[in-house]
Amino acid sequence: MSALRHLRAVAALFWSGNRPMLAAGALLALCTALAGIALLGLSGWFITATAIAGASVATALAFDVFAPAAGIRFLALARTFSRYGERLVTHDATLKVLARLRERVFRGFATDTQARSLAARPSRLLFRLTVDIDALDSLYLRVAVPLVAALGSALVTAAVLGAIAPVLGIGIGLLLFSCGLAIPAVAAARAKKPARRRAHALEVLRSRTIDLMRGQTDLVMTNRLVAQAAGVSHADARLASADDALNRIETNTGFAFAIAGAALLAITLVAAAMLAESGAIGAPVAALAVFVALACLEPFAGLRRGALELGRVLLSARRLGPKLGAAADEVRGAARPANPTDAIEITDATLSYRCGERPVLQGQSLSIVQGERVALIGTSGAGKSTMLSLIAGELVPQAGTVAMLPATLLTQRTELFRDTLRGNLQLARADAGDGEMMQALHAAGLGTFVAELPEGLDMMLGEGGTGLSTGQARRLALARLLLRDTPVWLLDEPTDGVDGATARDVVDCIGACAEGRTLVIVTHIRREAELADRIVVMEEGRVETDFTRGSEGYRRLLDRLRPD
Repeated sequence: MSALRHLRAVAALFWSGNRPMLAAGALLALCTALAGIALLGLSGWFITATAIAGASVATALAFDVFAPAAGIRFLALARTFSRYGERLVTHDATLKVLARLRERVFRGFATDTQARSLAARPSRLLFRLTVDIDALDSLYLRVAVPLVAALGSALVTAAVLGAIAPVLGIGIGLLLFSCGLAIPAVAAARAKKPARRRAHALEVLRSRTIDLMRGQTDLVMTNRLVAQAAGVSHADARLASADDALNRIETNTGFAFAIAGAALLAITLVAAAMLAESGAIGAPVAALAVFVALACLEPFAGLRRGALELGRVLLSARRLGPKLGAAADEVRGAARPANPTDAIEITDATLSYRCGERPVLQGQSLSIVQGERVALIGTSGAGKSTMLSLIAGELVPQAGTVAMLPATLLTQRTELFRDTLRGNLQLARADAGDGEMMQALHAAGLGTFVAELPEGLDMMLGEGGTGLSTGQARRLALARLLLRDTPVWLLDEPTDGVDGATARDVVDCIGACAEGRTLVIVTHIRREAELADRIVVMEEGRVETDFTRGSEGYRRLLDRLRPD
Protein backbone atom coordinates (compact mmCIF):
# COMPACT_ATOMS: atom_id res chain seq x y z
CA MET A 1 0.00 0.00 0.00
CA SER A 2 2.86 2.39 0.74
CA ALA A 3 4.22 1.87 -2.78
CA LEU A 4 0.81 2.74 -4.25
CA ARG A 5 0.63 5.84 -2.06
CA HIS A 6 4.02 6.99 -3.27
CA LEU A 7 3.01 6.10 -6.84
CA ARG A 8 0.02 8.41 -6.52
CA ALA A 9 2.37 11.17 -5.36
CA VAL A 10 4.58 10.62 -8.41
CA ALA A 11 1.53 10.52 -10.71
CA ALA A 12 0.25 13.76 -9.19
CA LEU A 13 3.63 15.39 -9.84
CA PHE A 14 3.54 14.17 -13.46
CA TRP A 15 0.01 15.48 -13.98
CA SER A 16 0.47 18.83 -12.24
CA GLY A 17 3.71 19.61 -14.03
CA ASN A 18 2.58 19.62 -17.66
CA ARG A 19 -1.10 18.73 -17.79
CA PRO A 20 -2.00 19.95 -21.32
CA MET A 21 0.98 18.22 -22.96
CA LEU A 22 0.41 14.96 -21.10
CA ALA A 23 -3.27 14.94 -22.03
CA ALA A 24 -2.44 15.80 -25.64
CA GLY A 25 0.04 12.92 -25.82
CA ALA A 26 -2.52 10.41 -24.54
CA LEU A 27 -5.15 11.77 -26.95
CA LEU A 28 -2.76 11.46 -29.89
CA ALA A 29 -2.01 7.86 -28.89
CA LEU A 30 -5.75 7.16 -28.88
CA CYS A 31 -6.09 8.77 -32.31
CA THR A 32 -3.26 6.59 -33.61
CA ALA A 33 -4.92 3.42 -32.34
CA LEU A 34 -8.33 4.39 -33.71
CA ALA A 35 -6.84 5.34 -37.07
CA GLY A 36 -5.13 1.95 -37.32
CA ILE A 37 -8.30 0.03 -36.48
CA ALA A 38 -10.43 2.15 -38.81
CA LEU A 39 -7.88 1.82 -41.61
CA LEU A 40 -7.91 -1.97 -41.47
CA GLY A 41 -11.70 -2.15 -41.12
CA LEU A 42 -12.35 0.28 -43.98
CA SER A 43 -9.82 -1.52 -46.18
CA GLY A 44 -11.57 -4.84 -45.56
CA TRP A 45 -14.97 -3.32 -46.30
CA PHE A 46 -13.63 -1.62 -49.46
CA ILE A 47 -12.01 -4.77 -50.86
CA THR A 48 -15.12 -6.88 -50.21
CA ALA A 49 -17.51 -4.24 -51.54
CA THR A 50 -15.38 -3.76 -54.65
CA ALA A 51 -15.35 -7.50 -55.31
CA ILE A 52 -19.13 -7.72 -54.99
CA ALA A 53 -19.68 -4.57 -57.06
CA GLY A 54 -17.51 -5.99 -59.83
CA ALA A 55 -19.82 -8.97 -60.25
CA SER A 56 -21.85 -7.01 -62.83
CA VAL A 57 -21.29 -4.00 -65.06
CA ALA A 58 -24.21 -2.07 -63.59
CA THR A 59 -23.04 -2.34 -59.99
CA ALA A 60 -19.45 -1.65 -61.02
CA LEU A 61 -20.47 1.62 -62.70
CA ALA A 62 -22.68 2.65 -59.79
CA PHE A 63 -20.11 1.87 -57.07
CA ASP A 64 -18.28 4.94 -55.70
CA VAL A 65 -14.63 4.00 -55.26
CA PHE A 66 -13.38 7.52 -54.59
CA ALA A 67 -14.92 8.17 -51.16
CA PRO A 68 -13.60 5.00 -49.47
CA ALA A 69 -10.25 5.36 -51.26
CA ALA A 70 -9.96 8.91 -49.96
CA GLY A 71 -10.91 7.67 -46.50
CA ILE A 72 -8.16 5.05 -46.61
CA ARG A 73 -5.58 7.63 -47.64
CA PHE A 74 -6.77 10.02 -44.93
CA LEU A 75 -6.59 7.34 -42.24
CA ALA A 76 -3.12 6.26 -43.37
CA LEU A 77 -1.83 9.83 -43.18
CA ALA A 78 -3.69 10.48 -39.92
CA ARG A 79 -2.11 7.42 -38.31
CA THR A 80 1.37 8.49 -39.44
CA PHE A 81 1.05 12.09 -38.27
CA SER A 82 -0.67 11.21 -35.00
CA ARG A 83 2.03 8.63 -34.25
CA TYR A 84 4.76 11.19 -34.89
CA GLY A 85 2.94 13.82 -32.84
CA GLU A 86 2.35 11.36 -30.01
CA ARG A 87 6.04 10.43 -29.81
CA LEU A 88 7.09 14.07 -29.96
CA VAL A 89 4.62 15.33 -27.36
CA THR A 90 4.82 12.45 -24.89
CA HIS A 91 8.61 12.28 -24.82
CA ASP A 92 8.99 16.05 -24.57
CA ALA A 93 6.50 16.21 -21.70
CA THR A 94 8.10 13.23 -19.95
CA LEU A 95 11.62 14.64 -20.18
CA LYS A 96 10.44 17.95 -18.71
CA VAL A 97 8.71 16.20 -15.83
CA LEU A 98 11.74 13.99 -15.15
CA ALA A 99 14.03 17.04 -15.10
CA ARG A 100 11.84 18.65 -12.45
CA LEU A 101 11.60 15.34 -10.63
CA ARG A 102 15.40 15.08 -10.45
CA GLU A 103 15.58 18.51 -8.85
CA ARG A 104 12.90 17.62 -6.29
CA VAL A 105 14.58 14.32 -5.43
CA PHE A 106 18.01 15.94 -5.17
CA ARG A 107 16.59 18.53 -2.78
CA GLY A 108 15.08 15.73 -0.73
CA PHE A 109 18.42 13.92 -0.55
CA ALA A 110 20.22 17.19 0.24
CA THR A 111 18.78 17.34 3.75
CA ASP A 112 21.43 16.78 6.39
CA THR A 113 20.15 13.36 7.51
CA GLN A 114 19.89 11.94 4.00
CA ALA A 115 23.20 13.46 2.91
CA ARG A 116 25.06 11.78 5.76
CA SER A 117 23.45 8.40 5.11
CA LEU A 118 24.31 8.55 1.40
CA ALA A 119 27.82 9.90 1.85
CA ALA A 120 29.09 6.39 2.53
CA ARG A 121 27.24 5.02 -0.52
CA PRO A 122 27.60 7.59 -3.33
CA SER A 123 26.70 4.97 -5.94
CA ARG A 124 23.28 4.65 -4.31
CA LEU A 125 22.64 8.38 -4.72
CA LEU A 126 23.71 8.13 -8.36
CA PHE A 127 21.35 5.19 -8.84
CA ARG A 128 18.43 7.11 -7.31
CA LEU A 129 19.01 10.19 -9.47
CA THR A 130 19.45 8.24 -12.71
CA VAL A 131 18.04 4.72 -12.92
CA ASP A 132 15.22 5.13 -10.39
CA ILE A 133 14.00 8.38 -11.93
CA ASP A 134 14.37 7.03 -15.46
CA ALA A 135 12.21 4.06 -14.42
CA LEU A 136 9.37 6.44 -13.62
CA ASP A 137 9.00 7.46 -17.27
CA SER A 138 7.34 4.05 -17.77
CA LEU A 139 4.49 5.23 -15.56
CA TYR A 140 3.36 7.60 -18.30
CA LEU A 141 4.89 6.27 -21.52
CA ARG A 142 4.29 2.55 -21.00
CA VAL A 143 1.34 2.42 -18.59
CA ALA A 144 -0.85 5.53 -18.72
CA VAL A 145 -0.63 6.30 -22.45
CA PRO A 146 -1.16 2.70 -23.70
CA LEU A 147 -3.98 2.26 -21.16
CA VAL A 148 -5.82 5.35 -22.44
CA ALA A 149 -5.32 4.23 -26.04
CA ALA A 150 -6.45 0.66 -25.31
CA LEU A 151 -9.55 1.55 -23.28
CA GLY A 152 -10.59 4.36 -25.62
CA SER A 153 -10.20 2.25 -28.75
CA ALA A 154 -12.05 -0.66 -27.11
CA LEU A 155 -15.00 1.59 -26.27
CA VAL A 156 -15.14 3.01 -29.80
CA THR A 157 -14.79 -0.46 -31.34
CA ALA A 158 -17.58 -1.85 -29.18
CA ALA A 159 -19.77 1.13 -30.09
CA VAL A 160 -19.14 0.72 -33.83
CA LEU A 161 -19.79 -3.02 -33.78
CA GLY A 162 -22.81 -2.43 -31.57
CA ALA A 163 -24.22 -0.11 -34.21
CA ILE A 164 -23.87 -2.96 -36.73
CA ALA A 165 -25.29 -5.57 -34.37
CA PRO A 166 -25.86 -4.92 -30.63
CA VAL A 167 -25.07 -8.51 -29.67
CA LEU A 168 -21.80 -8.37 -31.60
CA GLY A 169 -20.79 -5.05 -30.01
CA ILE A 170 -21.54 -6.20 -26.47
CA GLY A 171 -19.80 -9.54 -26.92
CA ILE A 172 -16.68 -8.11 -28.53
CA GLY A 173 -16.54 -5.32 -25.93
CA LEU A 174 -16.70 -7.78 -23.03
CA LEU A 175 -14.03 -9.98 -24.60
CA LEU A 176 -11.79 -6.99 -25.27
CA PHE A 177 -11.97 -5.65 -21.73
CA SER A 178 -11.68 -9.04 -20.04
CA CYS A 179 -8.79 -10.39 -22.12
CA GLY A 180 -7.09 -7.06 -22.81
CA LEU A 181 -6.90 -6.12 -19.13
CA ALA A 182 -6.57 -9.56 -17.56
CA ILE A 183 -3.48 -10.59 -19.53
CA PRO A 184 -1.41 -7.48 -18.60
CA ALA A 185 -2.65 -7.69 -15.00
CA VAL A 186 -1.45 -11.30 -14.68
CA ALA A 187 1.85 -10.37 -16.36
CA ALA A 188 2.33 -7.44 -13.97
CA ALA A 189 1.69 -9.65 -10.94
CA ARG A 190 4.13 -12.31 -12.16
CA ALA A 191 6.79 -9.76 -13.17
CA LYS A 192 6.71 -7.81 -9.91
CA LYS A 193 9.31 -9.88 -8.06
CA PRO A 194 11.69 -10.44 -11.02
CA ALA A 195 11.55 -6.72 -11.83
CA ARG A 196 12.51 -5.86 -8.26
CA ARG A 197 15.26 -8.49 -8.26
CA ARG A 198 16.58 -7.01 -11.48
CA ALA A 199 16.61 -3.48 -10.04
CA HIS A 200 18.43 -4.64 -6.89
CA ALA A 201 20.91 -6.74 -8.89
CA LEU A 202 21.66 -3.85 -11.25
CA GLU A 203 22.30 -1.52 -8.31
CA VAL A 204 24.60 -4.05 -6.64
CA LEU A 205 26.42 -4.71 -9.92
CA ARG A 206 27.07 -1.01 -10.50
CA SER A 207 28.15 -0.44 -6.92
CA ARG A 208 30.56 -3.38 -6.89
CA THR A 209 31.96 -2.45 -10.30
CA ILE A 210 32.61 1.12 -9.11
CA ASP A 211 34.31 -0.23 -5.97
CA LEU A 212 36.41 -2.57 -8.13
CA MET A 213 37.55 0.20 -10.48
CA ARG A 214 38.23 2.80 -7.80
CA GLY A 215 39.81 0.52 -5.24
CA GLN A 216 42.04 -1.63 -7.42
CA THR A 217 45.21 -0.69 -5.56
CA ASP A 218 43.72 -1.30 -2.11
CA LEU A 219 42.15 -4.56 -3.25
CA VAL A 220 45.47 -5.80 -4.62
CA MET A 221 47.33 -4.78 -1.45
CA THR A 222 44.80 -6.58 0.77
CA ASN A 223 44.54 -9.59 -1.56
CA ARG A 224 40.80 -8.98 -2.09
CA LEU A 225 40.80 -8.35 -5.84
CA VAL A 226 39.67 -11.88 -6.74
CA ALA A 227 36.92 -11.80 -4.12
CA GLN A 228 35.67 -8.44 -5.38
CA ALA A 229 35.68 -9.70 -8.98
CA ALA A 230 33.73 -12.76 -7.84
CA GLY A 231 31.20 -10.45 -6.20
CA VAL A 232 30.78 -8.58 -9.48
CA SER A 233 30.27 -11.88 -11.33
CA HIS A 234 27.70 -13.01 -8.76
CA ALA A 235 25.74 -9.77 -9.14
CA ASP A 236 25.89 -10.12 -12.92
CA ALA A 237 24.55 -13.68 -12.66
CA ARG A 238 21.64 -12.48 -10.51
CA LEU A 239 20.90 -9.77 -13.07
CA ALA A 240 20.95 -12.33 -15.90
CA SER A 241 18.62 -14.63 -13.94
CA ALA A 242 16.12 -11.80 -13.40
CA ASP A 243 16.32 -10.87 -17.09
CA ASP A 244 15.62 -14.48 -18.06
CA ALA A 245 12.55 -14.57 -15.82
CA LEU A 246 11.24 -11.31 -17.29
CA ASN A 247 11.89 -12.51 -20.84
CA ARG A 248 9.90 -15.70 -20.17
CA ILE A 249 7.01 -13.67 -18.79
CA GLU A 250 7.11 -11.35 -21.80
CA THR A 251 7.12 -14.32 -24.20
CA ASN A 252 4.19 -15.96 -22.39
CA THR A 253 2.30 -12.66 -22.39
CA GLY A 254 2.81 -12.29 -26.13
CA PHE A 255 1.61 -15.87 -26.62
CA ALA A 256 -1.49 -15.16 -24.50
CA PHE A 257 -2.30 -12.08 -26.58
CA ALA A 258 -1.86 -14.14 -29.76
CA ILE A 259 -4.28 -16.80 -28.46
CA ALA A 260 -6.76 -14.14 -27.34
CA GLY A 261 -6.52 -12.39 -30.70
CA ALA A 262 -7.11 -15.63 -32.58
CA ALA A 263 -10.08 -16.51 -30.36
CA LEU A 264 -11.53 -13.02 -30.76
CA LEU A 265 -11.12 -13.21 -34.52
CA ALA A 266 -12.71 -16.66 -34.70
CA ILE A 267 -15.70 -15.61 -32.59
CA THR A 268 -16.19 -12.46 -34.66
CA LEU A 269 -15.86 -14.40 -37.91
CA VAL A 270 -18.52 -16.92 -36.85
CA ALA A 271 -20.85 -14.21 -35.54
CA ALA A 272 -20.43 -12.05 -38.65
CA ALA A 273 -21.03 -15.04 -40.93
CA MET A 274 -24.21 -15.93 -39.06
CA LEU A 275 -25.45 -12.35 -39.24
CA ALA A 276 -24.62 -12.12 -42.94
CA GLU A 277 -26.32 -15.44 -43.65
CA SER A 278 -29.46 -14.30 -41.86
CA GLY A 279 -29.47 -11.10 -43.91
CA ALA A 280 -28.98 -8.81 -40.90
CA ILE A 281 -25.80 -7.37 -42.42
CA GLY A 282 -24.15 -7.47 -45.83
CA ALA A 283 -20.90 -9.18 -46.73
CA PRO A 284 -18.86 -5.91 -46.80
CA VAL A 285 -20.08 -5.00 -43.30
CA ALA A 286 -19.25 -8.52 -42.12
CA ALA A 287 -15.74 -8.08 -43.53
CA LEU A 288 -15.47 -4.73 -41.73
CA ALA A 289 -16.39 -6.39 -38.42
CA VAL A 290 -13.83 -9.17 -38.94
CA PHE A 291 -11.00 -6.79 -39.80
CA VAL A 292 -11.88 -4.49 -36.89
CA ALA A 293 -11.74 -7.50 -34.56
CA LEU A 294 -8.38 -8.40 -36.07
CA ALA A 295 -6.93 -5.01 -35.08
CA CYS A 296 -8.82 -4.08 -31.92
CA LEU A 297 -6.63 -6.13 -29.54
CA GLU A 298 -3.40 -4.56 -30.78
CA PRO A 299 -3.62 -1.44 -28.51
CA PHE A 300 -3.83 -3.73 -25.47
CA ALA A 301 -0.61 -5.43 -26.54
CA GLY A 302 1.10 -2.08 -25.88
CA LEU A 303 0.46 -2.67 -22.17
CA ARG A 304 2.75 -5.71 -22.21
CA ARG A 305 5.93 -3.68 -21.71
CA GLY A 306 4.34 -1.52 -19.03
CA ALA A 307 3.13 -4.60 -17.15
CA LEU A 308 6.66 -5.98 -17.06
CA GLU A 309 8.10 -2.71 -15.78
CA LEU A 310 5.37 -1.93 -13.26
CA GLY A 311 7.26 -3.69 -10.47
CA ARG A 312 10.33 -1.55 -11.13
CA VAL A 313 8.14 1.57 -11.26
CA LEU A 314 6.56 0.72 -7.90
CA LEU A 315 9.98 0.10 -6.36
CA SER A 316 11.30 3.43 -7.66
CA ALA A 317 8.18 5.22 -6.45
CA ARG A 318 8.62 3.71 -2.98
CA ARG A 319 12.26 4.82 -2.89
CA LEU A 320 11.70 8.32 -4.24
CA GLY A 321 8.19 9.14 -3.07
CA PRO A 322 9.19 10.29 0.45
CA LYS A 323 11.79 12.63 -1.07
CA LEU A 324 9.34 14.47 -3.33
CA GLY A 325 7.81 16.39 -0.46
CA ALA A 326 11.13 16.99 1.25
CA ALA A 327 13.28 19.98 0.51
CA ALA A 328 16.67 20.93 1.77
CA ASP A 329 16.47 23.44 4.56
CA GLU A 330 17.30 26.85 3.22
CA VAL A 331 19.40 28.09 6.10
CA ARG A 332 21.95 30.14 4.27
CA GLY A 333 20.59 33.67 4.02
CA ALA A 334 17.17 32.64 5.38
CA ALA A 335 17.68 34.50 8.68
CA ARG A 336 19.90 37.50 9.23
CA PRO A 337 21.42 38.51 12.56
CA ALA A 338 19.26 40.76 14.72
CA ASN A 339 22.27 42.97 15.41
CA PRO A 340 23.06 44.82 12.15
CA THR A 341 26.80 44.81 12.97
CA ASP A 342 26.95 41.00 13.25
CA ALA A 343 27.75 38.69 10.35
CA ILE A 344 27.10 35.42 12.24
CA GLU A 345 24.97 34.86 15.31
CA ILE A 346 24.55 31.38 16.84
CA THR A 347 22.31 31.18 19.90
CA ASP A 348 22.01 28.10 22.16
CA ALA A 349 22.55 25.69 19.27
CA THR A 350 22.24 21.97 20.00
CA LEU A 351 23.02 19.39 17.34
CA SER A 352 23.01 15.59 17.21
CA TYR A 353 23.77 13.58 14.10
CA ARG A 354 21.17 10.96 15.00
CA CYS A 355 18.17 10.98 17.28
CA GLY A 356 19.04 9.73 20.75
CA GLU A 357 22.80 10.14 20.36
CA ARG A 358 24.91 12.38 22.54
CA PRO A 359 24.82 15.93 21.13
CA VAL A 360 27.89 16.97 19.17
CA LEU A 361 27.14 20.58 20.10
CA GLN A 362 25.19 21.38 23.26
CA GLY A 363 23.68 24.85 23.81
CA GLN A 364 26.53 26.68 22.10
CA SER A 365 26.51 30.37 21.20
CA LEU A 366 28.90 32.34 19.03
CA SER A 367 28.75 35.87 17.67
CA ILE A 368 31.04 37.23 14.92
CA VAL A 369 30.87 40.84 13.78
CA GLN A 370 31.09 41.91 10.15
CA GLY A 371 34.65 42.08 8.84
CA GLU A 372 36.04 40.00 11.71
CA ARG A 373 38.38 37.09 11.06
CA VAL A 374 37.97 34.13 13.40
CA ALA A 375 39.96 30.89 13.63
CA LEU A 376 38.35 27.80 15.17
CA ILE A 377 40.95 25.49 16.73
CA GLY A 378 40.86 22.41 18.92
CA THR A 379 41.73 18.74 19.01
CA SER A 380 40.24 16.24 16.55
CA GLY A 381 36.60 15.63 17.40
CA ALA A 382 36.25 18.90 19.28
CA GLY A 383 33.40 20.00 16.97
CA LYS A 384 35.20 22.54 14.76
CA SER A 385 34.02 21.20 11.41
CA THR A 386 30.55 20.59 12.84
CA MET A 387 30.38 24.21 13.95
CA LEU A 388 31.49 25.34 10.49
CA SER A 389 28.89 23.12 8.82
CA LEU A 390 26.27 24.55 11.15
CA ILE A 391 27.27 28.09 10.18
CA ALA A 392 27.27 27.13 6.49
CA GLY A 393 23.77 25.69 6.71
CA GLU A 394 24.95 22.18 5.86
CA LEU A 395 23.55 21.03 9.21
CA VAL A 396 20.41 22.18 11.02
CA PRO A 397 20.35 22.43 14.84
CA GLN A 398 17.68 20.52 16.76
CA ALA A 399 17.46 23.47 19.12
CA GLY A 400 18.61 27.07 19.03
CA THR A 401 19.02 29.40 16.07
CA VAL A 402 21.62 30.25 13.45
CA ALA A 403 21.48 33.63 11.71
CA MET A 404 24.04 34.87 9.22
CA LEU A 405 24.80 36.89 6.12
CA PRO A 406 25.20 35.07 2.76
CA ALA A 407 28.30 32.86 2.89
CA THR A 408 30.50 30.62 0.75
CA LEU A 409 32.07 27.43 2.08
CA LEU A 410 35.49 26.16 0.98
CA THR A 411 35.62 22.55 2.14
CA GLN A 412 38.75 20.73 3.22
CA ARG A 413 38.50 18.46 0.20
CA THR A 414 38.73 20.13 -3.19
CA GLU A 415 35.69 19.03 -5.22
CA LEU A 416 36.48 19.18 -8.93
CA PHE A 417 34.62 17.42 -11.71
CA ARG A 418 35.36 15.85 -15.07
CA ASP A 419 34.72 19.04 -17.01
CA THR A 420 36.52 22.06 -18.38
CA LEU A 421 38.09 24.69 -16.15
CA ARG A 422 35.26 26.96 -17.24
CA GLY A 423 32.64 24.41 -16.25
CA ASN A 424 34.20 23.91 -12.82
CA LEU A 425 34.34 27.66 -12.23
CA GLN A 426 30.76 28.17 -13.36
CA LEU A 427 29.61 25.97 -10.50
CA ALA A 428 30.19 29.05 -8.36
CA ARG A 429 28.39 31.43 -10.71
CA ALA A 430 26.76 30.16 -13.88
CA ASP A 431 26.67 33.59 -15.55
CA ALA A 432 30.35 34.41 -14.95
CA GLY A 433 32.14 35.62 -18.08
CA ASP A 434 35.62 34.64 -19.22
CA GLY A 435 37.03 37.97 -18.03
CA GLU A 436 35.64 37.51 -14.53
CA MET A 437 36.95 33.95 -14.41
CA MET A 438 40.45 34.98 -15.47
CA GLN A 439 40.41 37.80 -12.91
CA ALA A 440 39.51 35.31 -10.16
CA LEU A 441 42.19 32.89 -11.41
CA HIS A 442 44.84 35.64 -11.37
CA ALA A 443 43.80 36.61 -7.84
CA ALA A 444 44.13 32.95 -6.81
CA GLY A 445 47.58 32.69 -8.44
CA LEU A 446 46.49 30.40 -11.29
CA GLY A 447 45.90 32.99 -14.02
CA THR A 448 49.33 32.75 -15.67
CA PHE A 449 49.13 28.96 -15.82
CA VAL A 450 45.70 29.03 -17.48
CA ALA A 451 46.66 31.82 -19.88
CA GLU A 452 49.61 29.76 -21.15
CA LEU A 453 47.45 26.69 -21.81
CA PRO A 454 46.62 26.08 -25.50
CA GLU A 455 42.98 25.38 -24.54
CA GLY A 456 42.80 28.09 -21.88
CA LEU A 457 39.58 27.83 -19.91
CA ASP A 458 38.50 24.96 -22.16
CA MET A 459 41.15 22.65 -20.69
CA MET A 460 39.43 19.38 -19.78
CA LEU A 461 40.04 17.97 -16.31
CA GLY A 462 39.83 14.30 -15.46
CA GLU A 463 37.79 12.76 -12.68
CA GLY A 464 38.46 14.49 -9.37
CA GLY A 465 40.48 17.24 -11.08
CA THR A 466 43.10 15.00 -12.67
CA GLY A 467 45.42 17.19 -14.74
CA LEU A 468 46.11 19.68 -11.96
CA SER A 469 48.54 19.36 -9.09
CA THR A 470 47.24 19.48 -5.52
CA GLY A 471 48.25 23.12 -5.19
CA GLN A 472 46.69 24.07 -8.54
CA ALA A 473 43.48 22.29 -7.62
CA ARG A 474 43.35 24.24 -4.36
CA ARG A 475 43.92 27.52 -6.23
CA LEU A 476 41.09 26.63 -8.62
CA ALA A 477 38.80 26.04 -5.65
CA LEU A 478 39.91 29.40 -4.25
CA ALA A 479 39.12 31.08 -7.58
CA ARG A 480 35.67 29.53 -7.39
CA LEU A 481 35.33 31.01 -3.91
CA LEU A 482 36.25 34.46 -5.25
CA LEU A 483 33.59 34.25 -7.96
CA ARG A 484 30.87 33.86 -5.33
CA ASP A 485 31.62 37.31 -3.89
CA THR A 486 29.71 36.82 -0.62
CA PRO A 487 30.35 38.85 2.56
CA VAL A 488 31.23 35.74 4.61
CA TRP A 489 33.88 33.12 3.79
CA LEU A 490 33.98 29.78 5.62
CA LEU A 491 37.25 27.87 5.18
CA ASP A 492 37.89 24.33 6.40
CA GLU A 493 41.68 23.81 6.60
CA PRO A 494 42.27 25.59 3.27
CA THR A 495 45.93 24.55 2.88
CA ASP A 496 45.79 21.02 4.26
CA GLY A 497 47.78 18.62 2.07
CA VAL A 498 49.50 21.41 0.12
CA ASP A 499 53.28 21.89 0.15
CA GLY A 500 54.70 24.67 2.33
CA ALA A 501 55.54 27.21 -0.37
CA THR A 502 52.19 26.82 -2.11
CA ALA A 503 50.35 26.88 1.22
CA ARG A 504 51.96 30.18 2.24
CA ASP A 505 51.07 31.62 -1.16
CA VAL A 506 47.45 30.48 -0.82
CA VAL A 507 47.22 31.95 2.70
CA ASP A 508 48.61 35.28 1.45
CA CYS A 509 46.07 35.23 -1.38
CA ILE A 510 43.21 34.54 1.05
CA GLY A 511 44.36 37.35 3.31
CA ALA A 512 44.52 39.82 0.43
CA CYS A 513 41.23 38.81 -1.22
CA ALA A 514 39.29 38.60 2.05
CA GLU A 515 39.74 42.30 2.73
CA GLY A 516 36.49 43.63 4.21
CA ARG A 517 34.90 40.17 4.46
CA THR A 518 34.06 38.07 7.49
CA LEU A 519 36.34 35.05 7.66
CA VAL A 520 35.89 31.84 9.67
CA ILE A 521 38.76 29.33 9.40
CA VAL A 522 38.89 25.85 10.89
CA THR A 523 42.57 25.08 11.27
CA HIS A 524 45.35 23.41 13.20
CA ILE A 525 48.16 25.20 11.33
CA ARG A 526 49.77 28.39 12.60
CA ARG A 527 50.05 30.15 9.23
CA GLU A 528 46.27 29.94 8.75
CA ALA A 529 45.43 31.01 12.29
CA GLU A 530 47.65 34.09 11.94
CA LEU A 531 45.04 35.50 9.54
CA ALA A 532 42.53 35.68 12.40
CA ASP A 533 41.69 38.64 14.59
CA ARG A 534 40.29 36.22 17.16
CA ILE A 535 41.01 32.57 17.96
CA VAL A 536 38.17 30.46 19.37
CA VAL A 537 39.09 27.22 21.17
CA MET A 538 36.62 24.32 21.07
CA GLU A 539 36.72 21.25 23.32
CA GLU A 540 34.23 18.36 23.27
CA GLY A 541 31.62 20.33 21.35
CA ARG A 542 31.88 23.45 23.52
CA VAL A 543 33.29 26.90 22.89
CA GLU A 544 35.90 26.80 25.66
CA THR A 545 37.56 30.19 25.34
CA ASP A 546 38.67 32.82 22.84
CA PHE A 547 41.46 35.40 22.60
CA THR A 548 41.89 38.44 20.37
CA ARG A 549 45.00 39.48 18.48
CA GLY A 550 47.64 41.14 20.66
CA SER A 551 46.72 39.31 23.85
CA GLU A 552 49.01 36.90 25.65
CA GLY A 553 46.48 34.10 25.25
CA TYR A 554 46.42 34.68 21.47
CA ARG A 555 50.21 34.24 21.29
CA ARG A 556 50.08 31.10 23.46
CA LEU A 557 47.44 29.56 21.22
CA LEU A 558 49.51 30.27 18.10
CA ASP A 559 52.50 28.56 19.70
CA ARG A 560 50.38 25.44 20.32
CA LEU A 561 49.51 25.09 16.64
CA ARG A 562 51.47 23.12 14.08
CA PRO A 563 54.12 25.24 12.37
CA ASP A 564 54.47 25.49 8.58
